[in-house]
Amino acid sequence: MSVQVSSRVNTLKNIATRLRIDSVVSTSEAGNGHPTTCCSAAEIVAALFFSEMRYDPKDPQNPDNDRFVLSKGHAAPILYAAWAEVGYIKREELLKLRRIDSDLEGHPTPRLPFVDVATGSLGQGLCAGVGIALNARRIKSDYRTYVLLGDGETAEGSVWEAADVGSFDALDTLCGITDVNALGQSGPTQWQHDMEALAARWRAFGWHAIIVDGHDLDRILDALDEARRTKGKPTMILARTIKGKGISFTEGKNGWHGKPLKKGEELDKALAELRSQLLPDEEPLTPQPPRNMPRPAPKKGTTAPSAYKLGDSVATREAYGDAIARLGEGDDRIVALDGDVKNSTFSDKFEHKHPERFYQTFIAEQALIGTAMGLASRGAIPFPSTFAAFLTRAYDFIRMAAISNLNIKMAGSHAGVSIGEDGPSQMALEDLAMMRAEPNITVLYPCDGVSTEKLIELMAYHPGPAYMRTSRPKTPVIYGPDEKFEVGGLKVLRESAGDVATVIGAGVTVFEALKAHDELKKSGVSIRVIDLYSLQPVDAKTLLRCARDTKGRLITVEDHYAAGGIGDAVAAAVAAEGFTVQRLAVREIPRSGKPEELLDRFGISSNHIVEEVRRA
Repeated sequence: MSVQVSSRVNTLKNIATRLRIDSVVSTSEAGNGHPTTCCSAAEIVAALFFSEMRYDPKDPQNPDNDRFVLSKGHAAPILYAAWAEVGYIKREELLKLRRIDSDLEGHPTPRLPFVDVATGSLGQGLCAGVGIALNARRIKSDYRTYVLLGDGETAEGSVWEAADVGSFDALDTLCGITDVNALGQSGPTQWQHDMEALAARWRAFGWHAIIVDGHDLDRILDALDEARRTKGKPTMILARTIKGKGISFTEGKNGWHGKPLKKGEELDKALAELRSQLLPDEEPLTPQPPRNMPRPAPKKGTTAPSAYKLGDSVATREAYGDAIARLGEGDDRIVALDGDVKNSTFSDKFEHKHPERFYQTFIAEQALIGTAMGLASRGAIPFPSTFAAFLTRAYDFIRMAAISNLNIKMAGSHAGVSIGEDGPSQMALEDLAMMRAEPNITVLYPCDGVSTEKLIELMAYHPGPAYMRTSRPKTPVIYGPDEKFEVGGLKVLRESAGDVATVIGAGVTVFEALKAHDELKKSGVSIRVIDLYSLQPVDAKTLLRCARDTKGRLITVEDHYAAGGIGDAVAAAVAAEGFTVQRLAVREIPRSGKPEELLDRFGISSNHIVEEVRRA
């Protein structure tokens, strides 16, 4: 080894020691946190940030920077320490760890510009890494993506969904590093230090696997170099480490997970040991800059002109496919992802026009949403779509997308009993509640082809995460091509001075409400009909006006369970003025049948609306 290389390694060793010191001090000051899991990863983080990665430390959002995802998010203190070591964070800020007045949270979130996706719900980082690596391909950048995982989290199925997709897409710019410290929260990890058992699993998924001593910087640097030279497949470096490394009384000891060192004798002893490990031979190290690529400013796309005219019959799921394909013609940030249902969600229409921006995760919904999160974090506008019922499998990812406030635009088709004969396993009847539970997810539910087109364009450029519910049955086009829509709006479709009740639907139940309106009109009874196409945010002002006009008689009808959907959205909007809502919803587990039979049997058909109005 040359003197220059030896000096560089000694510098990295010192950096690793300082990262340990900062992690220990900041968690002790906070009175909580995970110092021992930081200590096991110190050499890995030092090698990545100060030797391997190419990035501008003054510009964390540079589009050509190498990217780093801390999947083991409880090791956040060492991430913050690395950015302090590189000069982006003032070192004294580390002492504010986990305080309400600091963005250095217990687990990292994109409140910090060097964090792409929120982590800490374990098993998510590699899925996001797949999306971040795919984005490099999209923008033709040579940036690399590094994901640091804990060995405990590789028990999560989502990790292996990501492994499968990363291998299928031959993402050789993606490099995972597993910190194999053999200890989880409550005891030893599944495979502990059986490195060959771990390597066999990654190789079986088509990854290049490298086993190293995770505290030997020479071996880590060699492995990172080997990963960079590996083509045609992603790499997983399996680093054998010791939890609590560098502190004699925590090294390899169970029971230290999530426990800071107590101020006083315990902390003093640890710091004395760590400081004694600092070496005199050190040279300044600065990250290598990225290779910046000039790019044109992004342009917005449009779904205009409309593909439909009044009276056409089209399923909103099909209109969704047409709309994203047209939107993608004018904006190369628009990408689509599928979970092997593209011919049912009609996202295949996007694939036919823009195959280079269409990503298939197959039947792996966690990877579907996680990959979309990674793409969104780097400037893409992803539209992941699948059956709405299957999004429940990915709800933890959806929750983390909301925490990250990522620009992910989800679509769920085949919602409600109106899908018909496929039966309850396919009928999303809880998806609106699931999405509305997150306060920053925009929730849209169009009823026809034109409203679908218009709302797709709005949701694409509305900041933050969004969800569109689409339907299987064909429905008539009731809006003209010049109709205006807005996020947080609604449409009053039928209105008169003599209305005795306001009936509020969305999607397929809009048409049941219109049928009920026509039936009641025959007997001289007039009702107001609202298409509540935006469930979050909701137009409380118009709902309150209609409540007053119809003496508080509000009836919601929804192809959804009673909890969390249209009824709850309306009730929340009108409760401040004392109004209550009568709710027609699916109130039991449904069964197979024809759509019209199911709507009637489960209480949300026009017949039931008529009965409810007459009772009111």
